Formats: sequence, structure tokens, C-alpha cells
Amino acid sequence: MTDEATALTKRDVLSALSFGARVAEDEREGLADYFIETDQWKKVISGQIDVIFGPKGAGKSAIYTSLMNREELLADQGVLLVTAEKPRGNTVFQGLVADPPTGEVEFVSIWKLYILSLLGSVIADYGMVGPDADSVRDALFQEGLLDKTDAPLASRFRAVWDWIKGAVPRMVPQGELKLDPATANPVGVAFKISLQEPSADERLKGFLSLDDLLSTANNALEYNDLKVWVLFDRLDVAFAESRDLEANGIRALFKTYLDMRDLEQVGVKIFLRTDIWDEVTKAGFREASHITRQLRIEWGSASLLHLVVRRVLNVGEVADYYGLLPREILRDAGAQRTFFDSLVPDQIDVGKNPATFEWILGRVQDGTKKSAPREVIHLLTEARDAQLRALDRGEAEPLTTELMSRAAFRESLFPVSKVRLEQTLYAEYPTEKPWIQALEGEKTEHTVGTLGEIWSVSHTEAQARAQRLVDIGFIEERGDRDSPTYWVPFLYRLGLNLRQGAA
Repeated sequence: MTDEATALTKRDVLSALSFGARVAEDEREGLADYFIETDQWKKVISGQIDVIFGPKGAGKSAIYTSLMNREELLADQGVLLVTAEKPRGNTVFQGLVADPPTGEVEFVSIWKLYILSLLGSVIADYGMVGPDADSVRDALFQEGLLDKTDAPLASRFRAVWDWIKGAVPRMVPQGELKLDPATANPVGVAFKISLQEPSADERLKGFLSLDDLLSTANNALEYNDLKVWVLFDRLDVAFAESRDLEANGIRALFKTYLDMRDLEQVGVKIFLRTDIWDEVTKAGFREASHITRQLRIEWGSASLLHLVVRRVLNVGEVADYYGLLPREILRDAGAQRTFFDSLVPDQIDVGKNPATFEWILGRVQDGTKKSAPREVIHLLTEARDAQLRALDRGEAEPLTTELMSRAAFRESLFPVSKVRLEQTLYAEYPTEKPWIQALEGEKTEHTVGTLGEIWSVSHTEAQARAQRLVDIGFIEERGDRDSPTYWVPFLYRLGLNLRQGAA
């Protein structure tokens, strides 16, 4: 600690200290200060990566938000970003839950026409020139899909879905009028967009398939020396109420992505949770092997330590108080660990227990044994808040260089457990919620037999439920295949008031 920093107190440092928001969408401006530009990120922003997989809270939204933060920079390089979904609030695709497509084929048409409408808006907004740009604009405008380029995304998607549903009865030769045989009333005039590949005769009459128009839009962008990246995020929210709809929609979106891979001026960028992708491919998806331009976000302990230290050192009061040069610490992994250890007690639980940083990682791991940045940040933020409350009560400051005490860290566990349980697990897996709630107040380790007794179900049903809870990361399977045991990780214990030990 330097002499210049003597005016600062630990309370001052704690008050200024921020580990950042748990959710990237909540800190779009601040994220730029400590976002880590890894080699993976450089591949994303250079266009080499199209699909980003990662567990909940692993940082997919941070990459998405960082891309949007560089919207102007990318535009200067001739790359325009288009969002297919709102960053928050009701999902653009919510209408599909009540009125779902009949299957994947229809879903592919929805995705293609929606992307085409977004490209059409870009072509119109930027006043792109050339016959291909005119063709796309005219085709979409004729079908009422480009009336207002500034229309909300939900309205635009609704128009696309309504158009798709009405496409078949309207598909008659250009200029002809189709009459309802019962009422003799007109049911629609022909159009030039076809959901199927037009015949030679239909092409002579001006029909174009969605693939034709997407290719034409690609040519228009090339003529105007521009590229467009269409970003799909929040797909876990879009179809959360129906697993079948979610699976159909995501398979169809990836088929659309693969169909459009040869369009060099159009990039479809998809951000998706790993567990959802695993569910989709578990049922069979032979095209999955063709999705090669992807990355999977994974966090090791060194990466998480670097993330935390970078965020702490982003606070000027911290560097001033400890008399540090952040750049020197951030380029030395050993210095990062030494610095973090100076802020916290050696251990939270004394004896043969891990050091504090490993204790944190162990307390936020789910049943897959993975620790996500979201929960690490949440725990540290709760510990910081608990320490400030202790100082407000007149309790003594932590010793030496420590900012947070053992008691503050222990106090952080319950809110982290409760939020993860209620806002993530229950919210995303409503079907499994009653099974999990039935374990409240029980022991932390079970067999198929003890679970069957708690749930009042057969051995076979208990085994199936247990496997499902393993799949979603609520419990960890241990032991051998013939007689496994199921262990609830620390992350969920306090939220469920579980008791240590085997049932």
C-alpha cells in the first residue's frame, strides 16, 4: 500500500469495487473495459466463427454484446450487424408457441423468409443500388413484407409467419385471381415468391424461390461491397415453453444456416446453450457434423481467475489503494494469483480444505463439474455486499490486506444458491421443478431407491428422472453403472435446505 493511498480506507475500496453485472446485457457499456479479447474472440470478430456454444452464464451474451459494441467499427469495414431477436423482454418468436409450424420444413421457410426480410430492410435502409437490390426490394414490397423497414422485429416476424401460412392458397399464376368455390370470393392474388423450387413455366411467369431471392440479396450486397451478419441469440427463451417446438425450430435454423453457407456476403451467427444443442442432437441430427465454424466456450480455473482479477483491477481505487500497476499483473499469471490471494482469507473452511479461490469454484459448480463466470461473479458480489453490511454494523475490518472476511463469503452462499435454483433451474426446466422441490430438506446423496421413495414412483421411473436431473446438471452421478449414487452439488444445497450425508 502506497503513501498516496493512505486517504483511502477499505470501506472506500469496497464501496467502489465492482465485479461487473452477472448478465452481459446489463453492462453493455462497462463490458468494453474488461472484456478479454482472446484468440477465440478474434476468430469471431473476423468472421471465422458462426456458431457459439456455451453453458448458461458462460459468456455467450458477452460475446454477442461485445460484437454489438463494435457495430460502428465493423460497419467501417463493410460488415453490417442485424439482430434477429431483441436483447431483452418478450421474445420476437413468442407467437409460434400458440400457433406452431407444422414441422421442420415449414420452419425452414420461416427462417429463410425472416432472414430475407431483414436483408431487404438493410438493402432499403442503405439505399443499395443495382438490379439485384431492386429485385429483392420489389419482391418483398409486393408481398407486404417491406412496408416499413423500421417496424419492430416482432411485427416483422409476425408478418413473415402470416405470409407463410397464407402462401399455399395464394400460389396461382401471376395476375390470375383464385376464387373460393363455396363463396366465389377472391382468396388471393398470385405472388412471385415461391416456397418451393419453381418449375420452368413458373419461372417464366416471374416466380422466384426463397433460395433464389437469398442468392439475389447476396449478389446485391456484393455489388454494393457490403456484408451482413444476422445474429440469433436468446433461443433458449424463444421456445422455452415447448421442447418439441424448440427442437424443431433449432434444427430448422441450423438447416437454414447450412443452406446459406455458400452466400459469402451473408453470415448467420447463432448463439446457443450447450445443453439445448445436446438435447437437439441426442434425438438425431445428421447435419450436425457439417457445422464446423463453431466454438465452445469453456472456462478453466486460470481463465476464471484472469476474469476476476481483470474486473477488480478495472476499479481505479483498488489499484490506488494497493499501489499496483494493473498491466504488470494482468500479463503474469502468478502475479494474478498472488494479488487475488491478498484480497481474501487463505481459506474459508480451515483444515484440510481448499484455498479460497478453489473453494469459490467448488461452491458454484453444478452437476457437470463446471463453474460458470455468472455464478463466480455473483458470489463475489454477494461477499462484497455482505462485508459492507458488516462494516455498517460496526464490525472490525478484515485483517491485513484482505477486503472480505470468511463470514462474508459464507453469507454469500445462500443468495447465490437461491438465485441459481429459482431463476435458472426452475425457470428453464419447469417439468422437473416438482421433482427437485420434493428433495427439499432431504440429504445430499441418494440412490435410485431413496429417490423412488421420495417421489413415490417405481424404480424404473426414478432411474429415468435421476438421469434427467443428471442431464440438466442438478445432480452428479457417482459410483459404478450398476449401483450409482446421486450427489447434489454445493450450488443447490442451501437453496433447498439440504442436509449433509447419504440418505
